[in-house]
Amino acid sequence: MTLLEQLPPHQVGERLRLARETANVTQATAAQAIGVARTTLVAIEQGQRKVRLHEIQRLAQLYHSSVNALLRVEAVHVDLLPRFRRLTGNNEAADQASDLMASLAMADVELESLLGVQRVHNYPTERPLLKGDVRMQAEHDAAELRHWLGLGMAPIPNLVAVLEMELGVRVYVRRLHASISGLFAYDASIGACILLNASHPRERRNQSAGHETAHFIATRHRPEVLHSGAEENSREERYANAFARALLTPARAVMKKFSDFISGSDTLTRKHVIVLAHYFCVSREAMVRRLEELGLTKEGTWDWFCANGGITDEQARLVLGDQVLPDGAKLEAERPTTLRLNLLAAEAARRGLLSEGQLARLLRLDRLELRALLDAYNGEGPEVDNGVARPS
Repeated sequence: MTLLEQLPPHQVGERLRLARETANVTQATAAQAIGVARTTLVAIEQGQRKVRLHEIQRLAQLYHSSVNALLRVEAVHVDLLPRFRRLTGNNEAADQASDLMASLAMADVELESLLGVQRVHNYPTERPLLKGDVRMQAEHDAAELRHWLGLGMAPIPNLVAVLEMELGVRVYVRRLHASISGLFAYDASIGACILLNASHPRERRNQSAGHETAHFIATRHRPEVLHSGAEENSREERYANAFARALLTPARAVMKKFSDFISGSDTLTRKHVIVLAHYFCVSREAMVRRLEELGLTKEGTWDWFCANGGITDEQARLVLGDQVLPDGAKLEAERPTTLRLNLLAAEAARRGLLSEGQLARLLRLDRLELRALLDAYNGEGPEVDNGVARPS
């Protein structure tokens, strides 16, 4: 029995509909590609008419997928992209970012399914927004998450690693348009997904990760696009911004370090701000705004710094010296896919589970990029590949 015969027509039709919407192809264009009327394509997507093999082959090509990916019985099919399109309208930058996130998530899931990889989730309970001051709720929820993770009052220099390793969230760091800081989406079949802009500095990415974590905690079932410089024009955004501040710069820890660093000085200097921001791994502006919020410096302090030359990267380098570390995520973002996806793809190729053509379509790479990726992993040599046998 073929893959096409294993699935009932309504399931095949639903998968074709999701693939078409994800590829942003109209029903009319898809119908023309297989030489049928639009009404016939509608009937195929609704399961009222069986799709023929040559038709699904042509549609898979049109949708940048494969027949194998569309029809595999154990495959998980998600519709992240249409949800974002309903959210963002005609925002081209947001559409491109959501398209990238959807493709990375679906490739991730497809390869996990092929390889039998079971992703472990460790999600805290969702905390819906309540009546009252959402900023107070955000402080409480952030403290609760810190307790859940066993972080105490310690700084979180790499929130991405915490989200991936401790909670099992799918996090991707890729180059996006400057106007987009991050995206969040949740689907019951694949879990939580976050995409962050690798073009932004590490500290800003950490804050964006905190913001998207807030949506994961309080508004899990609503997709979200974080635009750079977005105003707090809703309770959800006020909560998310307050949550990120509380998660990355917990009040008591900031008060303690402020006392330690500022001791003996009657003014807040650029050096103080640089050291505090570096310690908590947030931007210098975010650090000063938090100090203002906690009453540790007077309101308008950041505006004063801006009006008097700002706090520059060069000044930070002079203060921090060798403590300024290279940004690995920016280097990783030069790759056409994520490191984890590369490892999964290489293993799928090694086992012969997918052809080069199928892998190239799945990862949205051309053949040359894919071969370079596979050669990099196949050419590591025995001193890297050979390991200790796992216990049975």
